[in-house]
Amino acid sequence: MKALIFNIKRYAIHDGPGIRITFFMKSCPLNCWWCHNPEGISAEIQEVDRIDRIGGREFVVKEKVGKYYSADQILEIVRKDMVFIEESGGGVTFSGGEPLMQADFLYRVLKLLKEEGIHTAVDTSGHAPGKAVDRLLPYTDLFLFDIKHLEPAQHRKYTGVSNDMILKNYNYILQKGAEVIIRIPVIPGFNDDAGHLHALRDFVSSRAGTNVSRIDLLPYHRIGRAKYKKFDIEYKMPDIEQPSAERMNELKEFFAESGIITKIGG
Repeated sequence: MKALIFNIKRYAIHDGPGIRITFFMKSCPLNCWWCHNPEGISAEIQEVDRIDRIGGREFVVKEKVGKYYSADQILEIVRKDMVFIEESGGGVTFSGGEPLMQADFLYRVLKLLKEEGIHTAVDTSGHAPGKAVDRLLPYTDLFLFDIKHLEPAQHRKYTGVSNDMILKNYNYILQKGAEVIIRIPVIPGFNDDAGHLHALRDFVSSRAGTNVSRIDLLPYHRIGRAKYKKFDIEYKMPDIEQPSAERMNELKEFFAESGIITKIGG
């Protein structure tokens, strides 16, 4: 059994505690308008053009996006960085795409990592069958859980899916006592109006208990915009401006009133 992975980020410091290795897994059931990893949407290896520039000249090189790794290969990569992981209290994070789209492999590799005493985290949209989530719970120390919008129609319009399964899984994970960091993308015109922000803060604070250790507010940005042309995907938010630092600080204070530690960025 192997997993299709499109990127491996070593020395990651924004995907859970300490220094980590983050594996980005291909395939995602969502098509968020603001996605900064569009190369993670497809479940297949993709061939795209990469432009290399040498001495003022441009060369088009065919590049394959996605590579298969076995669980043993992942463990081998992790072991090379164990000194940094152990010294910093770090671990391994699986992101995407949506890692739960490759749930059987994820279960296997998380189990192996836990057997070696390595801290594990799963960065998820929550859009997956409940049985897949339940199976991972004993081997996942931390869920980085996206909550994008509470209103089903709005959620479906901008992501392509309903939020019903997502909210059910979120509530279930909390009920089971797993640690959660909530990740809220701040998207102007989508989820940043006053009514929704109040509803979202109430939703989070009413369910948090001791399980939710932090809220991460992720400001919309255009960093991944150039990738869309490369992968022949329409970029649907060309005119949306990134939230200002002042606005993000206002939102940080707003969500901190829930009593949950809140920070800007992952």
